[in-house]
Amino acid sequence: MLYTIGKSDEERTLLVNSIGKKWEFTFTTLVTFGGAFFASFPLFYSTSFGGAYWPWMIILICFVLQAVSYEFRKKEGNILGHKTYEAFLLLNGFVGLLLFGTAVGTFFTGSEFIVNKENIYHPMMPVISQWQNPLHGLEAAFNIRNLLLGFSIFFLARVLGSLYFINNIHHADINKRSHKQLLINAIGFLVCFLTFFIWTLASKGFAVHPETGEVYMQNAKYLHNFLAMPIIGITMLLGVVSLLYGMGIGIFCTKSTKGIWFAGLGTVLAVLSLLLILGYNNTAFYPSVTDLQSSLTIRNSSSSYFTLKVMSVVSLFIPIVLAYIFYAWRMMDKKQMSLKELDNKQNPQY
Repeated sequence: MLYTIGKSDEERTLLVNSIGKKWEFTFTTLVTFGGAFFASFPLFYSTSFGGAYWPWMIILICFVLQAVSYEFRKKEGNILGHKTYEAFLLLNGFVGLLLFGTAVGTFFTGSEFIVNKENIYHPMMPVISQWQNPLHGLEAAFNIRNLLLGFSIFFLARVLGSLYFINNIHHADINKRSHKQLLINAIGFLVCFLTFFIWTLASKGFAVHPETGEVYMQNAKYLHNFLAMPIIGITMLLGVVSLLYGMGIGIFCTKSTKGIWFAGLGTVLAVLSLLLILGYNNTAFYPSVTDLQSSLTIRNSSSSYFTLKVMSVVSLFIPIVLAYIFYAWRMMDKKQMSLKELDNKQNPQY
């Protein structure tokens, strides 16, 4: 939306500065979550990142380009020019999000890999997981349901971006264009996500026999998970309602700037619910369509008891971390940004 909301170089600089000074928060959260997930489920990391490495590597490159672009777009002596770094931001905004969505989509649709833990004793090639598709993960982008989730994340990011600009930037033209983009992208998000969500609830899922550990296909597995775990179902409902309420505030209440808070909270609750139904209630969270019994579950892919015990203690600090993030963002967004702030030489330019 850099060129649809920002029509001049000054306006685009205002947009980039609005989010550029906060990218460290996003990366810190991402690295922390990734480290915790790696410690808890090392077999998932070795299987996915070691097998489906092309989408993960492209996503990583996009993230790096994003960070570099924020830092060097307006630096003195920039030999590439600011438009080059803006192109990097556009690349990350589309390719990075779309591939991330398709990669997460494989948690519901399955991937092509085989796991053989006995290979760890092989003297020449102690590789537990082996990917069975020569595209090494890029094949996920050819699955319609994965693409629907990818575009859902793409449009949701644009929805949250529009709401954030409305809340964070004091500029009449940017505000007006953000409201227009919000409506367009809200429609795109609802069409893609509802199609993916209904399709997923109606499709077969990867169930696990609680006694034998055998993985089998079960009709409407994820719908059964919501019904069997009503707390997660209620959390999902609250998340969707909060997200819709936030979008509604931004679309219909043009004078209000608080939509991002409801939409942001709703996004967290909805995403958390989707992740929880993937692993709980005897479900394979990283299924294999090549060999069902190679599918990864919480039981067969988690770390040692000691590591899990340590991680459970660490997880007790999550509320403190969330409170800190909320406080820090609140303080940074206490005052809306304007063109006058860009003229202040003491403020860093992105």
